[in-house]
Amino acid sequence: MDLLRFITAGSVDDGKSTLIGRLLYDSKSILIDQLEALERQSRNKEDGEIDLALLTDGLRAEREQGITIDVAYKYFSTPKRKFIIADAPGHIQYTRNMVTGASNANLIIILIDARQGVVEQTRRHSIIASLLNIPHVVVAINKMDLVDYSQDVFNNIVIDYSEIAKTLGLKDVTYFPLSALKGDNIVEKTPNLSWYEGNTLLEFLENVQLENDINLSHARLPVQYVIRPQTEELHDYRGYAGKIISGIYKKGDEITVLPSGLTSKIKTIEIGGKETDEAYAQQSVIIQLEDDIDISRGDVIVKNENKPVIAQELQVLLCWMDNKPLVRGNKYLLQINSRTVKSVVKEIEYKLDVNTLDKNFEAHQAGLNDIVKATIKTASPLAFDPHKELRANGGVILIDETSNVTVGACMIQ
Repeated sequence: MDLLRFITAGSVDDGKSTLIGRLLYDSKSILIDQLEALERQSRNKEDGEIDLALLTDGLRAEREQGITIDVAYKYFSTPKRKFIIADAPGHIQYTRNMVTGASNANLIIILIDARQGVVEQTRRHSIIASLLNIPHVVVAINKMDLVDYSQDVFNNIVIDYSEIAKTLGLKDVTYFPLSALKGDNIVEKTPNLSWYEGNTLLEFLENVQLENDINLSHARLPVQYVIRPQTEELHDYRGYAGKIISGIYKKGDEITVLPSGLTSKIKTIEIGGKETDEAYAQQSVIIQLEDDIDISRGDVIVKNENKPVIAQELQVLLCWMDNKPLVRGNKYLLQINSRTVKSVVKEIEYKLDVNTLDKNFEAHQAGLNDIVKATIKTASPLAFDPHKELRANGGVILIDETSNVTVGACMIQ
């Protein structure tokens, strides 16, 4: 059974938490004790209805203010697929939280209040989805019950958002009219939206194709661990363990180890302790090579026909996540997959307005939640791909050397 990771985003009070609660509730993914607790917490509501938003708004401050502050993760499954949901905050001051939640998402659900239509937050979240190269976009036009389930309202919002999608280059965009509060078109169809002929939201999520999201042409295997048992039976055994992040590897393939440039051939491939002739993206493997060469954690094993970029200078779009500002000359640890190196911020080219895509070339530092174009120089060469070509090998993080806190998320250009 495959796994779909998706994130919800939208303005405050668009109903993100209620939508997730409705998905969990109507798909019968709530345990009995959770349901009982939910009923107790909802007793003070005037209409007597269960407050489904409480399933994700777990922090006391979130409940008191009626908003989502941190990214809340929920897990559920149906007979067809497993799901991990990230509920992202809607406020602009929590941009870093959304970037964190969306960094490895297969799909984003952007909620739009049917009464408000496309607003500034809609554009901002769409821009972030574009920057993070999220493969699938769902535009959920919520609160249709408050506009009398009007088809014209739905169609007008679709027309407005289509212009945004075209401008940002969003490729796979699907639109849904729904009411998270009433349960219309979430798990089951209702007569209220009889004019809508498409699938329900859950049907779409269960069947959206993820196979094409995995890059099978760029073979990349970051080494996480070198296995040397050094026992009598396995005296000469040297295996390189890691998760294949893209591409396909076969026994006998000619490979190059980067950044060193050493070459060899694949002798064996093991998955779960058993040898196999080939392995592909998302599988965890142990590879043995025909030659005894120097490989350590952080090196990348690639096939010769399609190699990544090797460089010590990176051009990145960077979302800053720390209260202390980012300025030229700051030094950080930079991590890409299993490789960590020292680095320095060489230049800040401009700050990006995530509402308009305007570039401020006068900005020379980045504050909390800012997105900037920067140049980073590393102490040793890295093997990477542009984020637009290969998300799995095009994202890096910056780590404060003193506190070990992640302070920046970067997309290599």
